[in-house]
Amino acid sequence: MPTITTKDGVEIFYKDWGSGQPIVFSHGWPLSSDDWDAQMMFFVTRGYRVIAHDRRGHGRSAQVADGHDMDHYADDLAVLTAHLDLKNAIHVGHSTGGGEVVHYIARHGESRVAKAAILSAVPPLMVKTDANPGGLPKSVFDSLQAALAASRTQFYRDLPTGPFYGYNRPGAKPSEAVIQNWWRQGMMGGAKAHYDGIVAFSQTDFTEDLKKINVPVLVMHGDDDQIVPYADSAPLSAKLLKNGTLKTYKGFPHGMPTTEAETINADLLAFFKS
Repeated sequence: MPTITTKDGVEIFYKDWGSGQPIVFSHGWPLSSDDWDAQMMFFVTRGYRVIAHDRRGHGRSAQVADGHDMDHYADDLAVLTAHLDLKNAIHVGHSTGGGEVVHYIARHGESRVAKAAILSAVPPLMVKTDANPGGLPKSVFDSLQAALAASRTQFYRDLPTGPFYGYNRPGAKPSEAVIQNWWRQGMMGGAKAHYDGIVAFSQTDFTEDLKKINVPVLVMHGDDDQIVPYADSAPLSAKLLKNGTLKTYKGFPHGMPTTEAETINADLLAFFKS
């Protein structure tokens, strides 16, 4: 399996398919690069080089105890882009991966970056604070950690069966295959990484990162996202970006890259070509 080793000795698994302009995909918590199958297959057949890694502690990457924070996530991504010597790359991040992309560009600069897209993404800040009154109470994220610690296997069944894909909505048609694939990806990773990752995605403030970014960024979000509520995320991120475009999807869930792949892929392709 292709891997790189980070500055602190962590082995990171990645996929690298095709040739052409590179698209680098950063996955959501607690999944893996496999969550981008629908996008990677779509774009590799349309002349793009597609790259995706398993975040440290996730998927096939090393299940280390430490470094499960946005600084390490961004630095690991920088090691990957340098190792592959990527130029004119498009970065695409879903959920926690959207935070990773934003932090990577702000922290490591835009010399290798052409554009970015963040989908159902956690920026600017998920947790409620005095400066972010529309955020979710810290108790929400504390309860996620408690559920993970009590029974990760049950917790990872409940999330995709319910709010992640909107399968708990009236009239929804749950896909058992999609639910099982979510569970499979989650259980491949390490419990410690996932536990710490809840703090990373909920308490990192990306406000200043968003302000630093100059490249075009497409901000894509469903207005029925039950994981990262729409009102306190996408519209605020789009306003903070110098060159941000907001695209809102009526009724789409958090996991829209999977359940609404046809629409999402078409809109990403249009943005990449624009």
